[in-house]
Formats: sequence, structure tokens, C-alpha cells
Amino acid sequence: MATGFSGEVATYYARHRRGYPPEVLDAVVGAFGLDNGDTVIDLGCGTGQLSLPLAARVGAVVGVDPEPDMLTLARRAAVDTGVANAAWLLGADSDLPALGRLLGDGTVGALSVAVAIHFMDRETLFRAARPLLRPGGGVVVITNGAPLWSQDAEWSRALRGCLEDLLGHPVTATCQTDDAGRRHNRDALVAAGYRVVESSVAYAAPLTVHDMVGGVFSAMSPELLPSPEGRAAFTAGVRDALGGRDTVTERVHVSLQFGLPD
Repeated sequence: MATGFSGEVATYYARHRRGYPPEVLDAVVGAFGLDNGDTVIDLGCGTGQLSLPLAARVGAVVGVDPEPDMLTLARRAAVDTGVANAAWLLGADSDLPALGRLLGDGTVGALSVAVAIHFMDRETLFRAARPLLRPGGGVVVITNGAPLWSQDAEWSRALRGCLEDLLGHPVTATCQTDDAGRRHNRDALVAAGYRVVESSVAYAAPLTVHDMVGGVFSAMSPELLPSPEGRAAFTAGVRDALGGRDTVTERVHVSLQFGLPD
């Protein structure tokens, strides 16, 4: 089942979505004691922003996503960067039991879900993950900052105004990256029998207008993408709204919610 992250949208996703700083990878590895003997399932892996750097820390990563175009780009990135211990499977959260039968119970060091949890049936997923996990393993849900248009910053408000002009309606989507979304994750983990530990990583990094606009387009369905001329006009409008600046500073707050089976 495709999700709409296809074609040019997948390309924008691969080129413009932020990856993860080493501190995030350190936290995931440390929480579950991961090493080169472990397999990690990265569910909703997209184009591999988490899967690929995580592969350098573990034995193998299985990236699972329902969108073929996303997986094609993830596989290409793995080849380009020399990552040989990642496998890419077309599937969704509902396919986890079948994947478990392939891998075997008690064989998985961690199940990671980064950014994509709001597309999934959380409690069913978390329950299905339990038999797969080795002792000391667990689930981690990662929120890689708030959407570009919903941050508490002048540049974000300017971007949101331009986006609302483009779409013709208010833009309020948080992609469940807010407190309510994290509470939903926490409640579902507890209901599925996990002990929850939470941490975060905060950092500041440059954000160019090119990446800002590409990040916005990576969150659109393909049919909503403007024409090439419309994209150029939108980019110019964003730059004008920023007073001609080409780069701003984004303050990213990465949230990690670890589920450890009781």
C-alpha cells in the first residue's frame, strides 16, 4: 500500500529531509546495548535517513516502507555510500508479524519508527513487536523536530504564510510531533506492556531556502506539487518573505521514546 510519498515527492524527501546527529544514534545504541551482532528493523524507513547511519553501528538493518519509490532511493543511497548490511522490504506495520516469522522470535535488537508513527496503528504494532525482541531489546519512536511550517521562529511563520497562500487554506498539521502526539505514543507503549523512558537531543543547524522549500514539497502528495514554474515562484516568495536571506538557523528538538518490555 503506497502512502503518497512517490515520484518527485520521494526525491525531495531524500534530498532535503534532515538526518540524525550522532547523539541520537548513540542514544538508540546505548538504550538497547546494540552491537554488530544485532538486527534492527527500521519501520517506515523512508529513504534511509535513520537506517543508513544506524547500519554502521549494528550487524544489519531491515528497512521497511510501503512506498516503492522511497525504497528505491534508500537502496541507491546504500549502494552509493557503501552500506552492505541493509536490506529493504516493501511493507507496512501490519506486516510485522510476517516479518517476525521470517526472522524468528527473540532475534531483533530494536524496532525503530522515526517520523512515520502517525501513519501506524501504534498499540497493535507495539504488541506485535514484543515477541521479536531479544532480551534487553525494545522499541524506539523518534520525532525529528517539528514540521518546518510549525516551529516557533520568525522564519517558520514566514514559510507558513507562503505555504498557506500556495494551498489556499490554513496550515496547522503537526504530523503528531507535538506533546499530544508523544503522549499518544507513550500511552500506546504502556498499554502494550512496555516501560517508557524518554530523552531528547537538541541542536541548531543552518537551513537554506532550498532545503526549506524541498522539505515542504517532501510532505506534499504528488498531485499537490506546483508546476516547475510554480515551484520557482514559491521559492522566490519564501526568500522575499525572509527579507532576501538564503539561510536561517533551525533549532531542532529530537524526541526519543524508548519502550522496554516489562
